[in-house]
Amino acid sequence: MAGIWRSTRESCRMSYPGYPPAGGYPPAAPGGNPWGAPSYPPANPPPIGLENVGSYANQFNPDYMSGMASNMSGTFGGANVPQSMYPPVPGGYPPVPPGGFGQAPGGFGQPPQGQQPSYGMYPPAPGGNPPTGMPSYPGYPGGPMPAAGQQPQPYPGQQPYPGQQPMPPPGHQQPMPNYPPGPAVNPSMPSYPGPTVPTITPGASGNRGTVRDAPSFDPLRDAEVLRKAMKGFGTDEQAIIDCLGSRSNKQRQQILLSFKTAYGKDLIKDLKSELSGNFERTILAMMKTPVQFDVYEIKEAIKGAGTDEACLIEILASRSNEHIREISRAYKAEHKKTLEEAIRNDTSGHFQRLLISLSQGNRDESTNVNMAAVQSDAQALYAAGENRLGTDESKFNAILCARSKAHLIAVFSEYQRMCNRDIEKSIIREMSGDLESGMLAVGG
Repeated sequence: MAGIWRSTRESCRMSYPGYPPAGGYPPAAPGGNPWGAPSYPPANPPPIGLENVGSYANQFNPDYMSGMASNMSGTFGGANVPQSMYPPVPGGYPPVPPGGFGQAPGGFGQPPQGQQPSYGMYPPAPGGNPPTGMPSYPGYPGGPMPAAGQQPQPYPGQQPYPGQQPMPPPGHQQPMPNYPPGPAVNPSMPSYPGPTVPTITPGASGNRGTVRDAPSFDPLRDAEVLRKAMKGFGTDEQAIIDCLGSRSNKQRQQILLSFKTAYGKDLIKDLKSELSGNFERTILAMMKTPVQFDVYEIKEAIKGAGTDEACLIEILASRSNEHIREISRAYKAEHKKTLEEAIRNDTSGHFQRLLISLSQGNRDESTNVNMAAVQSDAQALYAAGENRLGTDESKFNAILCARSKAHLIAVFSEYQRMCNRDIEKSIIREMSGDLESGMLAVGG
């Protein structure tokens, strides 16, 4: 074995000039093995696996490895390069810097004693290496390690990117940019300042118009706005719409009075002189009270040739008793004729009787329901229509025009249970024309 080793040394000395080094080999590490162990393989070798690779670092002798690197650098670097290894270059080689090329104190990449070597050119940052997924520090060889929170040094002559943000310290997350808030999920729904969206109580009854009383209402100020809109050459229709369209009917009546008080003129006459067409009719209709408007519509429905029966049905079948009585008084005061006389002159037959009954304003408006009367009326309606040949319209008229709405709802339910047919279908089967439309409106 010793002879083989001597032969190998002799052949290396002949093939590679400068080997072995003139100063001899560095002393071996304690234990007689350059790797720091007394023998190979070690007495208790660790199992081979990726999870145990880190444990092999303790088997190397750092002092021996550092000395070997220094000796090799002195042998093959700097002025000690054997001249016979490479052909001469015209002009010679460039001057060698003091200490040779790439000579670092303590050897190449050797960390201080007791410190874990890093996986790059830089020593590990305070607190350990960056966590997985953190970007590495791009730098040039030999560049200094940037401090936590600072940018890495660029290559010599390279300018940093404009607006480049500093790297976050290890273990900290990159801050997210602040984006403007997105649109609402639903831009068409208004947002309310309260904690919850207001709800509407179901079952509300009465007049539910969309135009309510305007807040901070001043009739004199509105009268001045209307005066300026109609004064001089031309008319500001939009100002009239904005003013009258956002006031309730009660507030519009106060504007009428304030206009005459402030200017001594009738607002209705001024509007008629400044407006025309459908816009004029709409604005003038808005300036009337509900009773005045119904009187006007009834008069328009029955004057001239023909009659607008649908208009008469809509008004008389849907208004309260008090409202109908006010219509009768206002109609007589304005046209010198009672409402009943006007109806009688323009209608006939059972439809005329239906309208006259409704024009009395005498229907029961109580909410009490007598079940005995309900059964009796249901049987009477069945006997007057489905259970006979022909139809007794007077019986339908007497029940539908005199009973309360609550009573009629119970009657219609009992009627359907009795003859297995809806009351509306029975009316359609038994009647026709304007009488059918009138009975359906009253029963609805």
